[in-house]
Amino acid sequence: MDIRSNRRDTDGRSVITANRLLDGIVVWRAADGAWRERIGDAALVPNDEVEALLKTLQGQAQAQGVLGIYGVQTREDEAEITPLTTRERIRAFGPSVHPEFAPTVFAPERA
Repeated sequence: MDIRSNRRDTDGRSVITANRLLDGIVVWRAADGAWRERIGDAALVPNDEVEALLKTLQGQAQAQGVLGIYGVQTREDEAEITPLTTRERIRAFGPSVHPEFAPTVFAPERA
């Protein structure tokens, strides 16, 4: 079992992620087997099928132009695909320094 897979529930669903060799961008495996930059395009895989899929994909990683392939468990009750862990949410939705995650700064009033 992949070390990152040890947090996966047996009855949940996951998505497969990797980094693109060309530029290091985080990519997600779509239902058609292509690697896409948006987690919303990722195919959901039942957790009991993830390990077998990972073994297949890891043997094809270099040919597909990716590295570091692993599964990421997602929340079941979400309308959108959302990873369970903070680390994976940051990988999926952007760095924690993104303005959306920054505290609100009030500008001084102008006279």
